[in-house]
Amino acid sequence: MTDTILSHDDLTARVSRIFQRAGLSPLQSDAVARTIAAGERDACKSHGIYRIDGCLRTIKAGMVTLDAVPELAPEDGAIVRVAAHGGFSNAAFELGAPELARRAKELGMAALVINDCTHFAALWPEIEALTAHDLAAMAMCPSYSSVAPTGGNEALMGTNPFAFGWPRENTDPYVFDFATSVAARGEIELHRRAGTPLPEGWAVDADGNPTSDPEAALNGAMLPFGGHKGSAIATMIELLAGVMIGDLNSREALDRLGNFTLLPAHGELILAFDPARFSAGREGNAMARAETLFDAITGQGARLPSQRRFAARKRAMAHGITLSAEEIAHLDRLEERGLDAVA
Repeated sequence: MTDTILSHDDLTARVSRIFQRAGLSPLQSDAVARTIAAGERDACKSHGIYRIDGCLRTIKAGMVTLDAVPELAPEDGAIVRVAAHGGFSNAAFELGAPELARRAKELGMAALVINDCTHFAALWPEIEALTAHDLAAMAMCPSYSSVAPTGGNEALMGTNPFAFGWPRENTDPYVFDFATSVAARGEIELHRRAGTPLPEGWAVDADGNPTSDPEAALNGAMLPFGGHKGSAIATMIELLAGVMIGDLNSREALDRLGNFTLLPAHGELILAFDPARFSAGREGNAMARAETLFDAITGQGARLPSQRRFAARKRAMAHGITLSAEEIAHLDRLEERGLDAVA
């Protein structure tokens, strides 16, 4: 059986059809499809079409408002508020991002608060949407309890991703996006599917013992990266993107779902900064000074984050996205059967 090559646009359209077949409105399905196709385009398999099944299970369980229309709240200074009304975060971000960029340019910095959303995606697509406006940006959100704090042995915090981006002229932005756990839960699931052991230090089992068994890890708890440092950052995200914005923290999100087979509902916080406004009146150009730093990093032979992802994107946009025969067959099944294709 041979691989199939699809264009980015064709894959996006196909994924959107799958979600519309499952009852999701075009507004919601198109936004989700753009994010999933971006994952495949950039060779981020853990956030590509692999995520479709989890989205469909969550829809089937009635945990997503199929026809949700995000709502932008009246202007509130530097805080942009979008109510997702139970829909996916993607459409809510697409509504709020232009207003966030406008206010960050006007005020020097601004924050986008998304409430009551279902979240499954990587954060770098959102970061890149803001660096495209010559803004620096941060994004963060809780998840559901799957990570034990350093020194603990029971899942309490989420994988709690954090992303940052810095705009660059005539080249790809500087972007990083990582879970505050040693690995994303999706990475452990991919190990489980492949039947391969986890690296040491990724997880503990249900009794709090270190494990390399993906199944035991999924039934136990993941560990934060960097020991107490990652644990502290994860806690910060619980506070800023959960407590501070009046939305669910990771424990509350898991309590609402009852299991890990569905996607969590919570909120998200995105911050945007205008480097030109912050450096105004100071000697030198912020963009040029940043390039001096990047040159110093790469001059030592180090690689800037996301460079492999950007290289994969260029290949995919020029030559298409390659999917295996098994992946195509799975897409066929999802498009044909809709929600009946998932348990």
